Amino acid sequence: MIGVGAVPSVAVGQRALLIRSPSGNVLWDCVGYLDDDLAAEIEELGGISAIAVSHPHFYGVMTEWGRAFDVPVYVHAADRDWVARPDPVIEYWTGDTHEIAPGMTLINAGTHFAGGTVLHWADDPEGRGALFSGDIFMVVMDRRWVSFMYSIPNFIPERPSTIRRALELVEPFAFERIYGAFWGRVVSADGAAAVRRSAERYLRFVTDNSS
Repeated sequence: MIGVGAVPSVAVGQRALLIRSPSGNVLWDCVGYLDDDLAAEIEELGGISAIAVSHPHFYGVMTEWGRAFDVPVYVHAADRDWVARPDPVIEYWTGDTHEIAPGMTLINAGTHFAGGTVLHWADDPEGRGALFSGDIFMVVMDRRWVSFMYSIPNFIPERPSTIRRALELVEPFAFERIYGAFWGRVVSADGAAAVRRSAERYLRFVTDNSS
């Protein structure tokens, strides 16, 4: 995997990830900047066969990325109304999961946004699975944990029923690492267990009726 970012940062400071795979490179999320030099460098790394975007905060210049590499940009249909500039390169998918390449599956976790998406890579180089979460599952400062926010800037927590659904959807997928939306935000080990225990801790606090 290769991180793709901009200095100074643009948008919310996110970085994209170029996932290099024998079946074709996939760009996970979009940094909000693209120029000819960056496009040429990515072409030297094997180009892009598909782009997948986790949620509307990263839509920005996704159509420009799709056009530049002539590839589909996968967006969950539940967030279609957030697409400000419709374009034929955007492919809307529906349902809970969608395989975009061998071993690469989009999962509609539905946290943060109704179409909030994470990407599971079964065939990562370590052979233990990886989850690309953006901030659908937010990797926090203590990188053994994640959190679940409906609105991150307004500190509005996600609904318990939504988190329970997300847990059920990711449960069948094995993954050791979790790659968040920002530089350095990586759960490096025990990723699937980190999601479970994070959700259990979260739900314990937001559903506690003992007081």
